[in-house]
Amino acid sequence: MSKGAETRERILGTAFRLAAREGLEGLSLGELARELRVSKSGLFAHFKSKEELQIQTLRAASDRFAQAVMVPAFRKARGLPRVRAFFDGWMRWFADPSLPGGCIFMAASFELDDRPGPVREVLVELQQQFIDALARSARIAVEEGHFRRALDADQFAFDLYSILLGYNLARRLLRDPKAERRAREAFAALLKSSSA
Repeated sequence: MSKGAETRERILGTAFRLAAREGLEGLSLGELARELRVSKSGLFAHFKSKEELQIQTLRAASDRFAQAVMVPAFRKARGLPRVRAFFDGWMRWFADPSLPGGCIFMAASFELDDRPGPVREVLVELQQQFIDALARSARIAVEEGHFRRALDADQFAFDLYSILLGYNLARRLLRDPKAERRAREAFAALLKSSSA
């Protein structure tokens, strides 16, 4: 890896941590420069605007999410084992202590839901990719005979994602000590209703 690529990775790693704590809107080139102990003009060599920094931070977060959740799930057997791995990986992601402000995607979804522009478009693209992966895994579970033939895979993905969002809300905002148990029970009920 070249020195420029290493520097960019270091910048994005720090930006990811800051955005997880402060949100995308709280991410600024000035704050990032202070955190990295570099000049603001040095950051401009890598990112020409706050918007570009936010987009690249989302993409870096997506790469981290893929490595932490998606790749391990795709290593599991097709069908139900993979669906379970997605759920377990996502639960670990939400509870990861290295994400002091929680899931960057959840925070960004609230920040950007009514704010049009390129940053929102990237967030929508990334979230849709995650949801599509859940639906694809449900379709494979149907093919493998783990889920019933008439299962609406898109509805399954919606329901599973809703459980994950509910868990994030209950755990982070409501500080519900039963959040994980409730999410796991909801997931078990979803699997039961989807079974062949």
